[in-house]
Amino acid sequence: MKRTRALLSGIARNRWFRRFVFAICIALVFRFGFVSYLEQTEVGIARNLVTGEMWIYEAGLRFVPPWVGVSHIDTRPVRVVVSTTAHTYSAKLVQFEPKAWRVFVDREGWRLYWLDNRFSFNWGFKEECRGMVNILRGYAYSTQKYSFIKVLEEYQE
Repeated sequence: MKRTRALLSGIARNRWFRRFVFAICIALVFRFGFVSYLEQTEVGIARNLVTGEMWIYEAGLRFVPPWVGVSHIDTRPVRVVVSTTAHTYSAKLVQFEPKAWRVFVDREGWRLYWLDNRFSFNWGFKEECRGMVNILRGYAYSTQKYSFIKVLEEYQE
């Protein structure tokens, strides 16, 4: 035990180790504070938190100031399901329409949509809807039609 403590305290006192830890911390702050990376299948809705101005980002690597938030939205088709234990089945294949992002933000407001329903305790179903999938499911089964969501296919049994 004493040997382990001595070894760990020796590592912590090592100048190279402290510099390494400091460099890792700076790199993480830079990555999460100033860099936004969007995949080819994503679109980003950016919002300047100071002025309130909003715009859309296409795929790629972007350097953004820390007061600009970018919410990533996957544009690939997603299967949304109404979970039930009955012998009926209802599912839809839906897709977010990036051209109508302004209508979506006017309806939902801007936030990090990934966090929606992230910390809930609704276990029990195989289909768990979290984040943007949960939002898409709500609009897919709405009685109104919205321009920011495209229903590609509907399954009913």
